[in-house]
Amino acid sequence: MPIDVGRFYRASNPSQPIADERYYVDCSSVRGGDIIRELERTIVVLSPEQATTQLFTGHIGSGKSTELFRLRSGLEAAGFHVVYFESDQDLEMGNIDITNIMLVMARRIAASLEAVKIQLRPSYFQTLLGEISRILNMPIEVSDVSFSMGIASITAKARESNELLSKLQNFLEPRTKSIIDAINQELIIPGTERLKQQGKKGLVVIVDNLDRIDSTRKVGDRTQPAYIFVDRGDQLKRLACHVIYTIPLSLVFSNEQPRLLNRFGIGLKVLPMVPVRDRQGNPFEPGLALMRQVILARAFPDFTQAERLERTEELFQPAAALDRLCDISGGHMRTLLRLLAGCLQRHNPPILQSTLETVIRDERDFLARIVEEPEWALLFRAVQQLSVQGDEDYNALLRNLLVYEYRDQIGQWFNANPLLTETEKFKIHQRYASQP
Repeated sequence: MPIDVGRFYRASNPSQPIADERYYVDCSSVRGGDIIRELERTIVVLSPEQATTQLFTGHIGSGKSTELFRLRSGLEAAGFHVVYFESDQDLEMGNIDITNIMLVMARRIAASLEAVKIQLRPSYFQTLLGEISRILNMPIEVSDVSFSMGIASITAKARESNELLSKLQNFLEPRTKSIIDAINQELIIPGTERLKQQGKKGLVVIVDNLDRIDSTRKVGDRTQPAYIFVDRGDQLKRLACHVIYTIPLSLVFSNEQPRLLNRFGIGLKVLPMVPVRDRQGNPFEPGLALMRQVILARAFPDFTQAERLERTEELFQPAAALDRLCDISGGHMRTLLRLLAGCLQRHNPPILQSTLETVIRDERDFLARIVEEPEWALLFRAVQQLSVQGDEDYNALLRNLLVYEYRDQIGQWFNANPLLTETEKFKIHQRYASQP
């Protein structure tokens, strides 16, 4: 059966997490543990009746959303009602406050409950929405629409203008406690009771993409991530249901981490890259084998892993080109798929080695152009030490995907993005570093 190139390309879209389980490849065996199972176990086994708040992070593009889809499926199979949403669809990531997050969560919870025929009429929010519509000069008959639609209209309007957004935040800020109390008393608690009447075990909210918030400055010159998750973390964990927030990776490698852990009282779950080389720089076959399957599954979703391997040369000629693709990706899912998409944009499979090398060259040169001289120095130091320091300079390396994080039996370690190791500047540094 010939490859459906269009379907293969769509299944390899680097900007979309996979929802089709046939494409999913479990890489937890080489990522230092099954983080998703730990998140799920905390809710299903350890604390099904008492609300929990958990934090999840990792490099952008490392596969967090795909893993959260897996978590959602597991929780639903265990009998929980799950509200999953991508926060950047509702929030202006450069200007976020706690009240914005809470308002969006209220909207998403209400809409999800409405979808399963649980209609609630939260009196506090009916009044609040009327006041907001007057503040924003946005006429809306709240009684004529569902509660969730009313919030959606207001948040969409506020995103159109920084002036409107600031006006909304200034209005909501003094009401933060009342808003959280109302979410609990008028939405979550009665909603959970109704869900249990339908046979559900409870309510879980997964807030994805909050890790994408900008590091702009907020009150007292605090960065936005520190202000939201550290300074205001107590409010984020006050909801009367299970909540999982994605948080910026920068908080893990900053001096804010101890305060963050104390604020939430739990450990952070960090999704590392899939190691395709070990600490010594040698090919790591278990990781390479999984990355091969990530590609092959998208082309041959209905075949076994062994059958897919037998068809490798239908996709790559020579077959070794697939290993080259997996190796240069560094185990970063989005880079792997972006390079593949670049090849497919040039011509149909089988992908030739020459085509792949052209795509790699273009990606390498583009990445190298954004690295400034001070970052090269930090990069060389991180590679030499296999570690990064907890300051903003090193966070820039992580944020810009110049350095990748891995886990093994020893612990965490770091290495340069493999694309950068093929630049002349990196090769020259390595030659000098290796001289006695």
